[in-house]
Formats: sequence, C-alpha cells, structure tokens
Amino acid sequence: MNSLIERIEELKTKRNAVIMAHNYTIGPIQDIADLVGDSLELARKATQVKKDVIVFCGVHFMAETAAILNPQRTVIMPDIHAGCPMANMIMPKELRAWKEEHPDARIVAYVNSTADIKAEVDICCTSANAIEVVRSLGDGEILFVPDQYLGHYVQTKLERKIHLWPGYCPTHRRVRIEDIEKKRSLHRDALVVVHPECTPDVIEAADHVGSTSGILRFCHENSSQEFIIGTEIGLLHRLKKENPDKRFYPATELGDCPDMKLTTLEKIFWSLRDMEFTVSVPEHIAVKARIPIERMLEITGS
Repeated sequence: MNSLIERIEELKTKRNAVIMAHNYTIGPIQDIADLVGDSLELARKATQVKKDVIVFCGVHFMAETAAILNPQRTVIMPDIHAGCPMANMIMPKELRAWKEEHPDARIVAYVNSTADIKAEVDICCTSANAIEVVRSLGDGEILFVPDQYLGHYVQTKLERKIHLWPGYCPTHRRVRIEDIEKKRSLHRDALVVVHPECTPDVIEAADHVGSTSGILRFCHENSSQEFIIGTEIGLLHRLKKENPDKRFYPATELGDCPDMKLTTLEKIFWSLRDMEFTVSVPEHIAVKARIPIERMLEITGS
C-alpha cells in the first residue's frame, strides 16, 4: 500500500496536482488528500487552488463546482460514475416550470445539485450556511431545491414559509428515529449529533444539528466523551482520528453512500496516470452557474 501511495505522490508532483476529498470518502482517501472538507469548505478551497490539476474525490456535482470555479485548470474524477441521487431529483425543465408558478420567488439551490440547476437559480447554499443564505434574501417568496429536509430545517429556524422541492438524500433518510432511540438506549451518556439532511423527527430528537464541518467542530469542542452520529458513516474516520480519546457510534450502519465510496487509491493512481476522467462544464452553463456560487461565497466569506 505504501508503494501505491508513493506512486500517487510522484504522479501528483509530475502533474502539479492537488487532491481534494469530501468528508464522506473512505479513510485512506481522506488520509492522502491535500484538502478535506464539507461542500462549503471545498468550494472555498477550490477558489484558492494554485495547481494545474484538481483530483476531486467525492461525487460529480462537487467536481463540477470545482470546474466552474477553476475554468483555467483541469479537474479530474477518479470514478466518473460517482453521482448524487439527490442532485438528480430535479431537472432544469421542472425547475423552470416551478418558477413560472412563482414568478416573484427567489430560488435557493443546495450545492448538492447539478451545474444545469445552479445556472437557473439566484444563489447557492450548503448545509453549513443555508440559514445565513436564506436570511440574506429578506422576507420574499423562496423556492428551495432540491433537498426538502434541509429546506424544512431552515424553515423552522427562520420561522418563515419556504416552498420545498420534494428531493432528499437516500443515505440520510435511512437514519430513522428508531435508530436514534436504540443507540440512545445502548449509550445513555452519548450526545446525538445529526446532519440537517435527516428527516424532521430525527432532527428534533438530536442534541445538535450541523453540517459535517459543524459536527466535527461540535464533537471536538464539547466535553462529552461519547457521540451518536447521524450522517454518512465516512465522517466517523475523521472524528475518531481527530478525537482519539472520544467514542463515536453511527446512528445506523446503513448510513453509507455507495457513490462516495467508489473512489479508491488505485483509481486515484489511474486517474493521475491517464489524466482521466475530466469533468468540464459547458461555458454557457458555467458562466451562469458561477454567479450563484460566488454570491454564496460573498455572503459567507471566501
């Protein structure tokens, strides 16, 4: 394994490349990556990249975002088939039809959406900044796509009406209230920390709700020694690595995103060796999609 890592490092130097990885990828990918984070962190870091090549370890919409923000650089994915079911739950023609029904509404797109969708909206958000982004739009009508559960969470925090597209993350929807109750009965001193993509009943039962970066920060700073984690299980690798004296339990072992797990060390090596698979966004889409992403970064800080 070390020889494979060494070969990746050699190719990374040869290609003048940087490896970016999401918190949900497998442990060895996170360990070898130059930059690891959630969607907001990776979007911010993508604007600061100085290398010629970005190797994006995550899912397709994330690599698209990196390509939109770095039109002069080459973005490659080790596995081009790593998609996002939620991002595919809304099509541009559906969004345009919905907007016609609400012509005065502002449209907020969760960054977990395709470039084609981003090109149709007013501003993007992530789970880390969704409340701040929606608040910035004032009291007018809001359409929120594609995640109904993140949108519902924002709605409860701001106490305002938001129209929600009926999309969702299949992985987070597999975290059930029954799972929370069972794990609480087994670990009575543990705090329950969940992602806002979870269903409302799970969110209501939690001690803390946050993005992956928010979960990492909360668990590190909180004095509790035990945590039940309601998000994709890939985050537990970083939680355990950064907090070796604390104990972490997945709310459910079924909280596993198969797309996030497609990237392997071997695929990173092949990707750098062959410079595959390139992720690009047509210029007419990228120009439009860049605007809502940059608006988000202006509000939350780049």
